[in-house]
Amino acid sequence: MTQIKTLPGLWLISDARNDAGLERALARLPRGSGFIYRHYHLPDPERFARFRQLRRIARARGHTILLADSALTAREWGADGIYGSPRSLYPRRAGLIHLATAHDLAELGLAARLGADAALLSPVFPTRTHPGGAVLGPVRFRLLARQSRLPVIALGGMNAHRARTLGWQSWAAIDGLSR
Repeated sequence: MTQIKTLPGLWLISDARNDAGLERALARLPRGSGFIYRHYHLPDPERFARFRQLRRIARARGHTILLADSALTAREWGADGIYGSPRSLYPRRAGLIHLATAHDLAELGLAARLGADAALLSPVFPTRTHPGGAVLGPVRFRLLARQSRLPVIALGGMNAHRARTLGWQSWAAIDGLSR
């Protein structure tokens, strides 16, 4: 497996609802944070144009940039890695960071077996993305994360206060870092 630089502890995830504030959010993040660009809501030409705008800001702040897309597209667009379900990240591509989504122990195990560098385990708390959906809660999250063979990033209803309450250093958010 290719050696990668240390992963950031803080990740901003893009979404249609936080798009208008992404420039400010990227500028406010501590230097060397992570940015996961999704923007599934845009057609490809607009998605790429928006990515280029945000990449410029993120690079100026020393942020790591991941793309929710294929390894080929990530390389073409100048991203540092890819983000998605464990199977979407396979086969592993040298020189790219691979962050997998996971919701349970089976998905954490699959992500590890398929070579992910870390997993975003969610949802820890209730989210606007999945209103009324089941959540892991702090106890179950910590139990699963401690059993993982991969570094785990908390996702789902996260903000700075909840990260402190959870006692977890690595976390990601959409709304919790955009407001």
